[in-house]
Amino acid sequence: MPMTRLTRRAWLAAALSSLAGCSALDVLNAVSKSDASVSTLGLAYGDNPRQKLDVYRPVRPMAGPARAVVFFYGGSWREGARTDYAFVGEALAATGAIAMVVDYRLYPEVSYPGFLEDCAAATAFAQHWLAQQGYAGARLFVAGHSAGAYNAAMLATDSRWLGAHGLGTESLSGWIGMAGPYNFLPIQAADILPVFNHPHETQDSQPLFHVDQRWQPPALLLTGERDAYVDVRRNTLSLAERLMKYRHPVELKVYPRLDHKTLVAALASPLKFLGPVLSDVADFLAKA
Repeated sequence: MPMTRLTRRAWLAAALSSLAGCSALDVLNAVSKSDASVSTLGLAYGDNPRQKLDVYRPVRPMAGPARAVVFFYGGSWREGARTDYAFVGEALAATGAIAMVVDYRLYPEVSYPGFLEDCAAATAFAQHWLAQQGYAGARLFVAGHSAGAYNAAMLATDSRWLGAHGLGTESLSGWIGMAGPYNFLPIQAADILPVFNHPHETQDSQPLFHVDQRWQPPALLLTGERDAYVDVRRNTLSLAERLMKYRHPVELKVYPRLDHKTLVAALASPLKFLGPVLSDVADFLAKA
């Protein structure tokens, strides 16, 4: 007998308990494949083997100027691969946006700020590539989940990183942070201490402290109320409040049913029933 819709949903939801494992991500990618995008894989934005990205171009683009999203995955800056997040590229392309899923160097190959330098280089590459492909007027966004959301936040709030490539934060039409750590000193997790050069961590490594009266690109902050990994109050809510304090455009979405893993998993087409994450992202992109 064919699997019923309810049974399929229950099976997929159960698989999320091991989402960090490659097998679960492989399954999610397999069931998320669609004909909504055309992919170009393995574009190099640097000489290191990890300095590559995959592009997912929408078959049906959004109306008006093209929107392009450079996406950074999480993994505590210690693990992850762009191929594990093909479902994110597929999902963003399904909204009509050009998606770029980025690999970047991880600890112990680099510590802070090496991964930010890679993310900035990838974003600069994306802008040049878009222009070469006929999308010179594209609206450019950076986005990420967990550690990747931190990377996106730093590129959007701290001009040092894009500035190294002759770009300013004003080159971004917006940024999207999903369950990101934005205010995490002193570091509590032992495995993160060496990533940020303990005992020499600095406050300027925290996105929260780069938000002031200077111009900031619009932000969409997403988090799951059940997140037990990244403290929602200390990170997402405090960043939203600081952005609002300085009257920067910010949208905040807190999903009552979602946790750290299911927040990003809900982007996948078979798991959209978990929460309106993808539609909220699509609405944010469409406003640019």
